[in-house]
Amino acid sequence: MPKSDSLVSGKRCFVLDDEFLIALDIQQILERAGASHVTSVASAAEAIEVLGREPKFDLAVLDVKLGDVERNSLDVAALLHAQGVPFVFLTGVRANDVHAKTFPNAPVIEKPYDAIALLHAVQHALAQD
Repeated sequence: MPKSDSLVSGKRCFVLDDEFLIALDIQQILERAGASHVTSVASAAEAIEVLGREPKFDLAVLDVKLGDVERNSLDVAALLHAQGVPFVFLTGVRANDVHAKTFPNAPVIEKPYDAIALLHAVQHALAQD
């Protein structure tokens, strides 16, 4: 997808995924699509801390199931929603639809995903904003 055609161009993006290689892949996909800045974190606690101190992000990609037992991505999604930041859920377990029920307008991408599917979902989330 060319940068000039991407709704991601120039956007500040946030990625929450506890698997380093997946977070890195998402970051690279967003950067290739023209994102100006991508911040990646591995836990909900770190996400909440970063979201509280950094300027508002334009969009986020959140892994549904985290290894973090104290908080899950629902807490992060709620914070992003309160800040007016559109987001996409990424999941390997589609049967866990509590996220989709809580945030029905948030696109959900199933793992394994490809760059085109991810960018399509991101653009869908941004278009709803």
